[in-house]
Amino acid sequence: MPKKLWEGKMTKIQAVFIDRDGTIGGTGHFIHPRDFHLYEGAQEAINRLKQAGLKVYAFTNQHRISRGEATIEQFKEQFEQFGFDDAFICPHGDADDCTCKKPKPCMLFEASQKYGLELNRCIVIGDVGSTDMLAANAVGAIKVLVRTGWGESSLTTYRHNWKEVEPDYIAEHIRDAASWITDK
Repeated sequence: MPKKLWEGKMTKIQAVFIDRDGTIGGTGHFIHPRDFHLYEGAQEAINRLKQAGLKVYAFTNQHRISRGEATIEQFKEQFEQFGFDDAFICPHGDADDCTCKKPKPCMLFEASQKYGLELNRCIVIGDVGSTDMLAANAVGAIKVLVRTGWGESSLTTYRHNWKEVEPDYIAEHIRDAASWITDK
């Protein structure tokens, strides 16, 4: 986002939604919560956002839950350990006709209703343009794409899948994203 549009908005930002796989750790593919490790500096980035007075919510598709490979409770416990204020998780598989799987914005709407958020005063950080950025765009949230996980290929190989949307900021990693948000 151009600096002139961002100035003065930090005090108005209510929350940050952060994708899991490829954004705060892992490879972009499913990793069971017991085997998942944060990227270097990811915990500090989450803490930095919270210290800035922002609510931090997990925002993730986890279709392996529908296969019985993990539970929502295991993911929620992990997010709680990382310091997230809440977690919004789509557990459905590709064949399920759900309303919550990104790029659909229903998890964002659920959070908005639960916490009284104005989604145009929220930020979404993720590594996949065709899910994270499209969901953020659908609700008018500020869009931050990280280059980790699927981020680099979202910007190149798969850019055609979300060509109508521009991220407000492209971050090298979650630490860079948190700095961009809190240094404004």
